[in-house]
Amino acid sequence: MIDLSINLNKIALIRNSRDTSIPDVVEHAQLCIAAGADGITVHPRPDQRHIRAQDCSALKAAITVELNIEGNPFTQARISDRANVSDYPGFLALVDAVRPAQATLVPDADGQLTSDHGFDLDKDGARLEPIIAKLKGMGCRVSLFMDPIPQNMAKAAQLGADRVELYTESYAQAHKRGRFQAVLADFQASAIAAHEAGLGVNAGHDLNLSNLPAFQLPHLAEVSIGHAFTVDALRYGIAETVKRYKAALAQSLL
Repeated sequence: MIDLSINLNKIALIRNSRDTSIPDVVEHAQLCIAAGADGITVHPRPDQRHIRAQDCSALKAAITVELNIEGNPFTQARISDRANVSDYPGFLALVDAVRPAQATLVPDADGQLTSDHGFDLDKDGARLEPIIAKLKGMGCRVSLFMDPIPQNMAKAAQLGADRVELYTESYAQAHKRGRFQAVLADFQASAIAAHEAGLGVNAGHDLNLSNLPAFQLPHLAEVSIGHAFTVDALRYGIAETVKRYKAALAQSLL
């Protein structure tokens, strides 16, 4: 089976729109897990506009499934200007403190609305290699956020990564237009190349109940879904939404 990891960023975003502790991020993680989610993903950013550093520690202490922390490994510490919000310690320091099962490295800028591209390993590979080694020394599985370019998968493996997370927005947009087979073929070729290089394969970004069943990727280990999951949970409830996503993933199995 393909693991379903639920991204809780949008739950935290709702909480942060008010000076309140609700909705509670840990409680919603536990609801997702009770309904069958295989993991929890968070992507704290330096401005802590949704997931905060303190949420990561609370989640690690409370949940019994894998915690995946995403972020730009080059981000530095930032002092919080809010009394009830802890400082952002920098990505590497945060991962060192929390020790999640997986660290997913993403090349997003500090103020970026959402992730929109994978790593250019020709540009960033030399900087990433020692960071990957450091994270693995912390006991983390390391995944690199990558565009679906088959020839780049071996480069990720050479840097010491354990997995790649394929950035799936191009597939989601093509599926919306009704013509996605050519784009899907790029993802399938990338997944095969990653597997042949000894990497595990994750995927995420704009996957939803409509496009997941057709996302038939060999060797796919995990998907992380947040925005669409949150929207669907408003419609169906958390337990039913987890059930529907697990069913959609089952349909996508090759």
